[in-house]
Amino acid sequence: MPAKRFIAIGQFAYGVITISQFGIGVFSLSQFTIAGFAVAQMAVAYSLLAQFGVFLHRGRGQLVWGLADLLRRLF
Repeated sequence: MPAKRFIAIGQFAYGVITISQFGIGVFSLSQFTIAGFAVAQMAVAYSLLAQFGVFLHRGRGQLVWGLADLLRRLF
C-alpha cells in the first residue's frame, strides 16, 4: 500500500514531500523517483542531484543528462 500524504514516507510514496524507495512528488528523497526537485539514486526531475538521472532545468551527479541534450542526440 503506497504512502500518500502531504509528507509521505514509505517504500512506495507519492505526495508533496516524499521519502521513499520509489517515489513521485514535488520534493523527493528516494532511490527511484519522478519529481520536481529530487535527491536520488535514479531520477527524472525538473532539478536533481542523482547518481543517474534526466533533468529539465538543472542536474548534478555521476551520469546525469538534460532532456534537451538527449532529444538532440536521438533526433
